[in-house]
This record gives sequence, structure tokens and C-alpha cells, in this order.
Amino acid sequence: MKILKIVGIVVAILLVILIALPFLINVNSFRPKIESELSDALGRQVTVGNLSLSLLSGNVKAENIAVADDPKFSKSPFVTAKSLKIGVEMMPLIFHKELNITGITLADPQITLLKTPAGTWNFSSLGGANKQKAAPEKSGGTPPQHISVAKLNIENGKLIVGKANSTAKPTVYDKVTIEVTNFSLTAQFPFTMTASLPGSGDIKIDGKAGPISADDAAKTPFEAAVKVNNMNIEASGFVDKATGIAGLANFNGTLSSNGSQAKAVGLFTGSKMVFSPKGSPAPKNITIKHTVSVDLDKQVMTISQGDVGIGGAQAHLTGTIASQGEAQIANLKLNAPGMSVDELEAMLPAFGVILPSGSKLSGGTLSTELSIVGPTDKLVVAGPVKLANTKLANFDLGSKLGALSAFAGKAVSSPDTAIQTFSLDARQSPAGTQASNINLTVPALGVITGAGTVSPAGALAFKMLANLHGGMAGGLTEVAALGSGKNGIPFAIEGTTANPKFIPDITGIVGGVAQGALGQALSGAGAGKAVPPEAIDALGGLLGGKKKK
Repeated sequence: MKILKIVGIVVAILLVILIALPFLINVNSFRPKIESELSDALGRQVTVGNLSLSLLSGNVKAENIAVADDPKFSKSPFVTAKSLKIGVEMMPLIFHKELNITGITLADPQITLLKTPAGTWNFSSLGGANKQKAAPEKSGGTPPQHISVAKLNIENGKLIVGKANSTAKPTVYDKVTIEVTNFSLTAQFPFTMTASLPGSGDIKIDGKAGPISADDAAKTPFEAAVKVNNMNIEASGFVDKATGIAGLANFNGTLSSNGSQAKAVGLFTGSKMVFSPKGSPAPKNITIKHTVSVDLDKQVMTISQGDVGIGGAQAHLTGTIASQGEAQIANLKLNAPGMSVDELEAMLPAFGVILPSGSKLSGGTLSTELSIVGPTDKLVVAGPVKLANTKLANFDLGSKLGALSAFAGKAVSSPDTAIQTFSLDARQSPAGTQASNINLTVPALGVITGAGTVSPAGALAFKMLANLHGGMAGGLTEVAALGSGKNGIPFAIEGTTANPKFIPDITGIVGGVAQGALGQALSGAGAGKAVPPEAIDALGGLLGGKKKK
């Protein structure tokens, strides 16, 4: 019984000591040392609020943490946090008043990252490495201490990413959690980071980083596996909103950097994608298997592999995007040979391409070689486009041509328009779309050529020539061609892409026929050869006259 009493007394005394020690040890006396060591380590002024000690958990808690920003960027803090928990070795602290840190947890921090047009980040100067590195050589001072922490955690952080000296709205990442083990300035260390993305989705990064670059913390080497789920592309801040690109993105791949060259390899999957300010969400997913390298000094991104997939349709994107001040300048090539029209048809609205109301492309292939150049918010896309062996279902081109279709001897009517070939040279820019060298072969009608424009609002302005088959068309086309030098019956396409209007060019037709007839008479080439009566009948029909029976 006496032994139990003695044990009980000893336990009671120990409990009293544990309760009393926090009051006997003035941990606030360590605050200047903590602020000094953190300031020296970061190369930034660090301020720490009230300190408290918990013997049972072995933690020193600091309140109201603030880390100053690089004065070249901002007078506001680089980091603020409600609290900082520092794990310490208790025996050296109690008996020798030595502060040996075992772990650091930063709770509810707000971290602001700013980037200049030249590509310099406000955290590039963290560590004051250049100053510390030069001190031993010039003044004979001691080199900076080798700081190591067993565990370094950030809990429930907010990351604000923006442009220095800019009024543009920054991008905010919430619920940021970072776990680092065996942190050191001079060696590689493992880390894990998770965060909620703007708008929707989340990101997880697992990898290794370090040693911290002595010249620029932003150029610290790292290698990591990255998973992104349901990222809202428009809200992410990665793409200029003026491009109209939007949708939800998933990414699974790797990121790495040696400090001067960074590389991303992986698979991007986009859903509900939009590629034009006038576009609407696509019903099909798009995948991009890519290899992208970035020259961190020159700020040039090179896409060496960009395999774009839409179902079974494949295209290949290569080229560069370079930073020039605030602008991102693209110089890209898109090569798409023989893509399935059936796979692409559902994607057309995403690119702002609107077919006539109720119609649909079906069957055949599309081929193109496009250049994509200029600032990313004012891209110019240009190159040849060719469709082969397809049809525009639920669109009767013969009836749309109206009186022109009757030139073939009788009106050609069909619920669909079969297209043997359709080619043009396209140029799309913020000013609208230009189409030149249009050549459309419709077996049931003939060949239609021309050029024109589509305004940003979708208004059509095209001048066309129809070289129709047989019947009245043959005679009228032949005579009109003698006068105009153009082999075809002129007409215009106006209205909108959703509701195009085909309008015969009466002046052009009459002038062509008259000039052709006059030319025959003057040259004698048409001596004894009158204007075909079929042409006169057709012309009369256009002008509202009655045809001869």
C-alpha cells in the first residue's frame, strides 16, 4: 500500500509540474529568436504574435503570422496566417532553453503569388540567397545555417495567383494543403499538395523538390505526378477569356523542371468544350495526348506532341506560344488529314460553326492544314479546308437556288444535298471569317464557285457562280460566259449561316447575256448562231416573264 501511495504522490507531482511549467517557461522570450531565424531563412521580414506552450503535445503555438513581400512587388504581406504550430524537443527546451524544431504547421494561411511580364515571381527572392551566398566571400561572415524540418505542413490555405501591378482579377485556389517531410534547403524532399480549383474541381500533386535554388526559388528543380479533376477552364485563369475557350478539364500526367527547362507529359480530357466566343458546349469529349516543354528563361512553350482526338478522328497540333510582355503569342500548326465527318459534326457548334437550321453533315472526310498565329486573345486561323464524299442532310440546295435550279431543264429537288467535294481557303480572325477559292461540286446540280465573308454576328456576304448541268443552263451559261469571261451564272448568298438566302444576280445575268450576244455579233464568232431559246426562257423566268411553250 505504501508503494502505491508513493507512486500516486510521484504522479501527482509530475502532473503539477506539467501544469506549472508552461507558466514557469516564458516562451515569448523566444519570439525574437524565432522571428530572427525565420527572417534570415526566408530573406523577408517575419513577424510573430503571442506564443504559447503545450507540454503534452510538444508544441509552441504562434498567433498572427505575417511574412513581408518582396518590396518590388507589393507592400502587402506575402503570407499571413492565423496561427503557426512549431513542434519542439521538450527536454532541450526545459533544461537548456534550446529551441530544436521537429515540425511546423501553418494554419489558414493566405499566400499571394505575383508574376511580372518578364516572368519573375515574387517568391523568386525567397531565402535572400544571393545576399547570404555572397556574405562569407565578401565579409568573412558565416554561411547560412542548414535548416531542416522533419514535417512541414500547410492546412486550409488560400492561394492567390495574379499579375504584378495589374488590375486584372487574380485566380484563387482554396483548401490548399501541403505536406512536406524532411524539408531542407540543401537537399531534395518529398511533398504532396492538394487544392480546390476556381469554379469547380480539384488538383493533387505528388512528387519531390529541391534543393532550393540559391539564385531563384522559382527555379527549384522538381518532379511530380499531377491529377486534375473537373477543372473549370474559364475560371482557372490559364486561358485568356477573350479566346472563348471554356469547358471542364481532366489531366493525368507528369510535370518536371531542372530549373531552366520544364516539361509536361500526359493526357488532357475535355468535356463540354467551347472553342469560340460564339460557340456552345460540345456533346463529345476531346482528348489531347501531349508533350510540352517550357524554356523558363525565354518564356517560350513548345508543343512537340499534341495528338488531338475526337472519337476516332485525329489531328496533330505543334508549335510554340511565347510570352511578350503581357501578351502570349502563338505560332501553331494543326494538321488534320482525313478526319471523319461523323465524329466532327457534333463538335461544329463548339467552334461557332452554325449549319443551316435543321441540317446536318453526314459521312465523308474533312482534311485541313491550319496555321494559328498571333496573340492568344486575337488569334488568326488560316488554311485550306476540304470536304469529300459527304452530304448535307435535310437541306435542299436545288430548291434554295430557286430559278437557277430550273436552268438545268427542270427543278432539281432532294431532301439532302450530296457533296462530292467542297474546298476553300479560310481565314478566321476577330473581324470575322473570309472564304476564298470556294469550289463546291454537287453531282445533281453542277459546280459552284466564289468567295465571301461571314461577319462575327454570322451575316453572310458571298458572290458566287453556278456552272449548272445541261438543259437551259447550258445555253445561258455559254452565252453569259462569252460576255463576262466567267463560266457560270452569278448569284449572291446573304442572310445568316442558320438561314442562308440565295439571290440571283439579275444584273449580272442580263449583262452577261447581252454582252455575250453583242460579242458574238461583232466578232462574227456567233454568226448564224442565235442565243439559245432555252436561255431566253430561263432569263424570262428570272425577270418574271412567261416562258414560251
